[in-house]
Amino acid sequence: MFPLERRVTVVCGHYGAGKTNLSINLALDSARRGERPVLIDMDVVNPYFRSADYAGMLAGEGVRVVGPNFANTNLDTPSLPGEIAGAIDEGERVIVDAGGDDAGATALGVYAGRLAACDPDVLYVVNRYRSLTTRPEEAVQILREIEAASHLKATAVANNSHLKQRTDARVVSESAAFAEEVARLTGLPLRFTAVPRGINLLNKIQNIYPIDVYVRAPWE
Repeated sequence: MFPLERRVTVVCGHYGAGKTNLSINLALDSARRGERPVLIDMDVVNPYFRSADYAGMLAGEGVRVVGPNFANTNLDTPSLPGEIAGAIDEGERVIVDAGGDDAGATALGVYAGRLAACDPDVLYVVNRYRSLTTRPEEAVQILREIEAASHLKATAVANNSHLKQRTDARVVSESAAFAEEVARLTGLPLRFTAVPRGINLLNKIQNIYPIDVYVRAPWE
């Protein structure tokens, strides 16, 4: 399946939910469909997981990356370049990789008016196995904090539950009920469940989105 439904998609969620890896997959799949996607890295909080750090690989696949001015350096205080506004307005397909939680979503607030004018798809990415989001009610609370900081409302839930290298069919399948409950409590549709390629869950989970794992911590 191809899960992008609008020209502009914002990917937000809790720290460690896998937003950056998911954003990279979405951008690459868009490019492989013949589109000209722009991946906007708005993570100015976490120095270890930034879409901009994969700009070389993405550019080779036809994805333009706009990221913090100090990405790929040892500086921990990146700023957002002015070309983000133009990319939001003019990009054929725009994917925004937001920072984690309300702190990371604050950067979205700077562009809230511009983003809202594009009627964006705002995907709330959940990972059942991350601390502070092990219960659906906790995940809903974090979403409300993100919405308040970004001045944007989520439009769908994306289940990206994983345990890094220990992710298998059981790990993913046991997250289904959690994601469905988050969707029920928020009144949002569950758009898809991201499943690493090689894990077979056909006929067990609906709306599977196959992904590759690109993002790993420096110590992995």
